[in-house]
Amino acid sequence: MVATSVVQQSLVQRDQQLVLWLDQVRLEDVHLVGGKNASLGEMIQQLTPKGVRVPTGFATTSYAYRYFIEKTGLDAQLRQVLGGFDVNDVSELRRRGRKARSLILNATFPDDLKTAILAAYHQMCEEAGQSLCFDDESCLQDHAYTEVDVAVRSSATAEDLPDASFAGQQETYLNVYGDQAVLIACKKCYASLFTDRAISYRTTKHFDHFDVALSVCIQRMVRSDLATSGVMFSIDTETGFQDAVLITAAYGLGENVVQGTVNPDEYVVFKPTLKSGHKPILSKRLGTKALRMVYNTTGTELTKNEPVPQADQGRFAIGEEDILQLAHWACTIEAHYTELRGVNSPMDIEWAKDGHTGELFIVQARPETVQSQKSQNELRSYILDVPEGVEPVARGRAVGDLIGQGEACVILDVSQITQFRPGEVLVTARTDPDWEPIMKQASAIVTDQGGRTCHAAIIARELGIPAIVGCDNATQMLTMGEPVTVSCAEGEEGVIYRGELPFRVETTKLDSLPETRTKIMMNVGNPELAFTLAALPNDGVGLARLEFIIANHIKVHPLALLNFDSLANGSEKREIQQLTALYDHKPDYFVDKLAQGVGTLAAAFYPKPVVVRLSDFKSNEYAHLLGGSTFEPDEENPMLGWRGASRYYDDRYRDGFALECQALKRVRDDMGLTNVILMVPFCRTPDEGRRVLEEMAQHGLVRGENELKVYVMCELPNNVILADEFSQVFDGFSIGSNDLTQLTLGLDRDSSLVAHLFDERSTGVKRMVKMAIATAKEYNRKIGICGQGPSDYPEFARFLVEQGIDSISLNPDTVIKTRLEIADMEQQMG
Repeated sequence: MVATSVVQQSLVQRDQQLVLWLDQVRLEDVHLVGGKNASLGEMIQQLTPKGVRVPTGFATTSYAYRYFIEKTGLDAQLRQVLGGFDVNDVSELRRRGRKARSLILNATFPDDLKTAILAAYHQMCEEAGQSLCFDDESCLQDHAYTEVDVAVRSSATAEDLPDASFAGQQETYLNVYGDQAVLIACKKCYASLFTDRAISYRTTKHFDHFDVALSVCIQRMVRSDLATSGVMFSIDTETGFQDAVLITAAYGLGENVVQGTVNPDEYVVFKPTLKSGHKPILSKRLGTKALRMVYNTTGTELTKNEPVPQADQGRFAIGEEDILQLAHWACTIEAHYTELRGVNSPMDIEWAKDGHTGELFIVQARPETVQSQKSQNELRSYILDVPEGVEPVARGRAVGDLIGQGEACVILDVSQITQFRPGEVLVTARTDPDWEPIMKQASAIVTDQGGRTCHAAIIARELGIPAIVGCDNATQMLTMGEPVTVSCAEGEEGVIYRGELPFRVETTKLDSLPETRTKIMMNVGNPELAFTLAALPNDGVGLARLEFIIANHIKVHPLALLNFDSLANGSEKREIQQLTALYDHKPDYFVDKLAQGVGTLAAAFYPKPVVVRLSDFKSNEYAHLLGGSTFEPDEENPMLGWRGASRYYDDRYRDGFALECQALKRVRDDMGLTNVILMVPFCRTPDEGRRVLEEMAQHGLVRGENELKVYVMCELPNNVILADEFSQVFDGFSIGSNDLTQLTLGLDRDSSLVAHLFDERSTGVKRMVKMAIATAKEYNRKIGICGQGPSDYPEFARFLVEQGIDSISLNPDTVIKTRLEIADMEQQMG
């Protein structure tokens, strides 16, 4: 009987079939099965042979939905309910939506549609290897077989389009099993076409309610309730950087990540070197993952949330192998859709891991609809002016780089959304699609929970408003009606201030900037800003300081990690223990964090050169790191003391330098980021340079191997005077104008008493610079400058160009202005 039903169904014309199996549809079948299901079918047909695993299933068609509406006489009733009202009137929207859904839920499935759905479901049970009874018709009618649990997902025909995500507009039901449960879930999906948020969203996007039909996917469940799941994007969601895969992960079923119920782990992987066989995991950020969604075996609800044990919260949800596998799949999926559509197609992908088999699956894939639609020819920068003494009231994960202001509207339950007024800042624990009617009216969104791929983040990006998610306590710290400023313009961390603080917006057209013969590079130290800064016209990074990463991301002296057990300071020891809790071998913490920071900088500008200066803390600065005072001497003049090259081969520090070398080797060898050029600071003599190179070689960093180039800072008069000899040791020079100025003029640049004498434009300094450039050119060595001078003084930049310097590395805020000035200089020079 089942087989006959399926055969009869297959004889009907395709556009009038009630049910289609996913492996029967392709992407061009959106009109038949909606965007979500068409995409699933596309992947099953085209990407399963390439190793991408997608759960099987079937879909009711758009024809089935329209047939249901026609046979039940709902068309005229729904048109009356949805006609002629303002969707911005939240109370009226809720009344109309509730009436529309009630009409559908109270309707009865036509017999032939019911039969088609159940026949396909029974066939799925059989194919899953379950014991389905075919002995007689009564056995079938009694459903005497073991039922398969399925996911029942909505898929609208105006959904998952390149310019509109419709994210979460319709419902999904997990852990559905049995005939009646499947039918009920299908009808609920039909009704969800008229949720308040769907009605509002379609109106905003100018879609006619009755031009849209709904397909329902009945798909084998992946038992991620026993394992992990999450969301990934084949583009950086905040900056639009296209060479990164962002993966989020949490325990249990994936709805918690999608809806922002949990703060998930985040992982970033670099696509270009991943494809060449390397392991470029650029960052791993631990989320709290406090809840997991699992099957509910007792009440009427199909799923429930339960607390995650503290030990599981404190470790990453997935390992390196899974991270890399998911990233590979993201690249494969993106490449396929890019080829199919003929345009670059970043993707928004949901994944799940089966707790029984340990296998990963892709359960959804749709186009990313925000960053991929932005103009690449314009750069807008938001700059916040924070008055002295004003402190943040709350912090979280920044979504985008905008700034928003308004009165705080603190709402803890969706039933209270009628309290919201347009232009306010929405502050809540988390959002789901039911909040969308007011989200589009908000000046900013702040949530206690959620990560960068949660519902609030996705909708905020699409609406073009700032959001800060995962704040933990914003609903407690902010009060109803108080003016606040929500700033996402300060890197990955979003900050909320009380009051409406002044800010400005700077816009730059990028397609009109001229090329220059002199390479225009940047000084960059903060990995969190790297993807954003890489969008500026540049020729690479002329100075990446390790000190920023060590001081702000690692915070611990390397020797304190190597000698942790012998530390005497109890409070420092406890703080180090907290920072390194994920690591059994504490020095691995230093290597991991440094490699991830440098790797992110290198990836952002790949394949352009990124010159990474080895650590150049002074002893007093090293002493300020956790555990540092135990290992650092008390020097009278640290500026001229034990710093730079002199530390690396010294028995008192060489073990710490070894960790630095391990991290940099990982970046170049394991991550494949061979665009990293290493640079030795404060190298007093050529012999000292050779000793540093020997020390580096002992840790696998051999100059000339794997394209490794090593530069030296030209910041001491001796570097200039002996530039011919330094040229025999190093591949290039970078002039550090700050130190070169102070040592040429014999003054302490940190002393306010002689600060008025500090000037890179002085005759003596310029002669030093001129001599260094000339000698480097004579010996065919690269030479650039990475000091402050050319950023501050256009005339000094002109002098450098006239001397034929190869590159000028600037602070990011002066890159565009100085490029224009240098282009004009070069044109005048001919």
